[in-house]
Amino acid sequence: MNRVMATGEGADDRIADLVDDILVQTPLKAAAFIVTIYGDVVEPRGGVVWIGNLIETCAAVSISETLVRTAVSRLVAAGQLVGEREGRRSYYRLSTAAGSEFAAAARIIFGSAEEESWQLVHLTGAEVEERMQALERAGYARLDPRLAIGPARQVAGLADALTLRAHSDDPKALAAFVQAYWNLAPHAAAYRLFLDQFRPVAALAEKHPVAPATALTMRLLLIHRFRTVLLRDPRLPAAALPPDWPGLEARRLFAALYLLLSPSADDHIGRNFISASGPLRAMTEEIEKRLSLLETQA
Repeated sequence: MNRVMATGEGADDRIADLVDDILVQTPLKAAAFIVTIYGDVVEPRGGVVWIGNLIETCAAVSISETLVRTAVSRLVAAGQLVGEREGRRSYYRLSTAAGSEFAAAARIIFGSAEEESWQLVHLTGAEVEERMQALERAGYARLDPRLAIGPARQVAGLADALTLRAHSDDPKALAAFVQAYWNLAPHAAAYRLFLDQFRPVAALAEKHPVAPATALTMRLLLIHRFRTVLLRDPRLPAAALPPDWPGLEARRLFAALYLLLSPSADDHIGRNFISASGPLRAMTEEIEKRLSLLETQA
């Protein structure tokens, strides 16, 4: 399927081929991609958008209108979206709970490196197993049924827990400890696949202008893939990672390509996306903040 270097094709045609390749390698689920649209496009512009915009945006990555409507219904049932009608048009906004989740994810995706320290957590009280699983999803390693260790970051569910900070000045001991409790190989492989998928896009976009609609499609795929890989990564402190850790290069590529695509992508949003109160703004204070954070990482 890789026809990227074919002669006589425009930049948008080549990027369309790259989109096809990415979708074959890592297929999309409609609900997850709609969540990405809200996180990247809608949430920093007020949280409300016309369903027609969702349908059109998803069509560019081969997600049908039927799948979009089904996914939106499921997101409403799950309490992530709330429907509104204005005349004959349907609009959907983020629920308050979903907005908080999106804000937390945005801090991880767009933010800089987190605190370089470790934390031991001893769970007390009830529902220990459920809370331990939440810690594991946040990147912690289970040491026993009530004790976990991981990066010292804010994690939900620590109200009934004893937390202790941990520190090591021995790189070899730290490396051995990480190897014993974390399997980083799947995360490294996911980052390498991300790099393989988006390096050609960056090389092309640096040399040729990309049409606004195409830029938005590729930026959404970029953040969708990076978000998927990053939020599954335990995101251990840098001192604990192998010297050739691909996550560092992946973050730099994400930041550089997001910045490269954003002027055209945001222009397309400002010209085409609407809420019940009118067009979505191409630029907001929150978007400017995101771009500023990425400029320090590219």
